[in-house]
Amino acid sequence: MSRKTERMRKNNSADGMPRYLRVLGNLKYRLIVEGIGVGLLAGILVSAFRLSLTKVDEIRNVLLEGAQTKISLIVWCVLLLFFFTVCVSFVVTREPLCTGSGIPQVKGELEGKIKANWLGVIIAKFFGGIMAVGGGLSLGREGPSIQLGAMVGKGFSRLSGRLRKEERLLITCGAGAGLAAAFSAPLAGVVFTLEELHKTFTAEVLLSTMASAITADWVASYIFGLRPVFSLTISNSLPLSHYWMVLILGVIMGAFGVLYNKCISLSQDFFGMLKPVWLKAVLPFIAIVVLAVFYPKALGSGHDLVAFAGEGGTGVKVLIVLLAIKFVFSIFSFGTGAPGGIFLPLLVLGAVTGGLFTEIVSPLVGYTNTYSAYFVILGMAGYFAAIVRAPITGIILISEMTGIFSNLLPLAIVSLVAHITAEIMGGVPIYDQLLDRMMYVKRKNE
Repeated sequence: MSRKTERMRKNNSADGMPRYLRVLGNLKYRLIVEGIGVGLLAGILVSAFRLSLTKVDEIRNVLLEGAQTKISLIVWCVLLLFFFTVCVSFVVTREPLCTGSGIPQVKGELEGKIKANWLGVIIAKFFGGIMAVGGGLSLGREGPSIQLGAMVGKGFSRLSGRLRKEERLLITCGAGAGLAAAFSAPLAGVVFTLEELHKTFTAEVLLSTMASAITADWVASYIFGLRPVFSLTISNSLPLSHYWMVLILGVIMGAFGVLYNKCISLSQDFFGMLKPVWLKAVLPFIAIVVLAVFYPKALGSGHDLVAFAGEGGTGVKVLIVLLAIKFVFSIFSFGTGAPGGIFLPLLVLGAVTGGLFTEIVSPLVGYTNTYSAYFVILGMAGYFAAIVRAPITGIILISEMTGIFSNLLPLAIVSLVAHITAEIMGGVPIYDQLLDRMMYVKRKNE
């Protein structure tokens, strides 16, 4: 071995590890800066998506109210709905990866199972989601927002020529930013990426996603203000002697969550077997028209139903009917494959179940409607934990969405019990279930 070669080997051995550590250190700080950039872009895009959904919902409600007295408006409502249906069908056909929630696609992207056209998905998901949710389907904005944010991260990576490892982190940053902007919940956006997407904890993921989520939330707060998403007020805390009610609610929500996931699978099976394919568009169209006439309260994501359930005194029969119709319509809506998420609909179902639980149990223990909002919040947390199987995300998300952080103990209890109940009953986390189905269909078509 020559002296020059030996000297180079010694230098590399001596300096290799410090140089590697310096590269890692630079990557960590560079990712924070890039996370801020991704968060800014994702925050603007998702806020525009959220604002568009709000406006379309308002227009739909005005048209439905006016259609009760003017026949001409009925015709316009039907024509607009038919236009939305045709457009959603076209978008889904042209860009299959924009279907459904979008979170399974993000998980598949991070695992290397899916390679999406980031620009095509952004365009299709943005407009398809507005028309699907705005048209009246019981779908949410969070899944599309997470996928939109993730694709912003991927686009940022591709346009700046980043390596695969860095691209995965930027996709994660975008996903966290999307959830943060969708619900004004930056902490939930960070925890969701750790608990559900990466299922691991590293400084690179934590710091870059935190920078991205905070930036996106700042953008959303500038547009929508600092008010929490749900307007609920809790005047009294449940006495510790009655925490057995929290345990019972946790078991109920765990079992209900398993039922929800199985019904989602059955709905997807049903729509997957439909021949001809155009029936996938016609059936939702008919369902929306029927509900618009007989039960318009069930249309859309159902955001206002959370406050409705939290008011108390609604009555057992009213809540049972609302829960049954909303449950069936939510399952039906997601099975169609239209662009839209399940976060918000499942939170609404959890809220209504919590309100129903209060109406049934309160008279037995001598309470009035004092704890309606209390159990509405617990119902949302328990249902989220049972379906998504991400209890920490659920606790933080619901605390941020309600602006109430004084009930972490009962939230943790109901989430843990619901999670364990769903595990014992053999339920599969919804996004793992959806990703497995997506991969099965992909292999089948290849």
